[in-house]
Amino acid sequence: MSMLAALRASSRAPLRSPTYAAVRRQQRLSPFVRTLVTKKYTTDHELVLFDDATNIGTVSITDYAQSSLGDVVFVELPSIGTEVAAGEQIGAVESVKAASDIYSPVSGTVKEVNEGLGDQPGLINKSPEDKAWLCKIKLSKPDEIDKLMDAEAYKAHCES
Repeated sequence: MSMLAALRASSRAPLRSPTYAAVRRQQRLSPFVRTLVTKKYTTDHELVLFDDATNIGTVSITDYAQSSLGDVVFVELPSIGTEVAAGEQIGAVESVKAASDIYSPVSGTVKEVNEGLGDQPGLINKSPEDKAWLCKIKLSKPDEIDKLMDAEAYKAHCES
């Protein structure tokens, strides 16, 4: 076989680069999914951390609220499966200084509650916006998120 014939035969063979094949498999198995998590605040010092991929809002009280309350000694939470409307009372927080109602920042169905707060209500004082979340709500009206305040507007609200 001449050199020209060998080149022609090899050019007709499909390219089988293992690196290329591995990259293609990886692209098919792990598609890129973009998720947007938004933190919004109410004038009553609740916040919701909204995940647009799951349509779940995690409700907490703000650090400003817990510092105003003082040492929290009791937390009342909503029941799983409860349908709530934005602005509706969903629980209460009691401290050595005062008691305060908790209002839902959004409408939807309560999917999960933080059972650990029953045994450790003081967790609200240590980590109000993270570990001491109150409940998780599956939003029925996701556009309500846009009506809440962002961090800058909430800070201005607290300073007024």
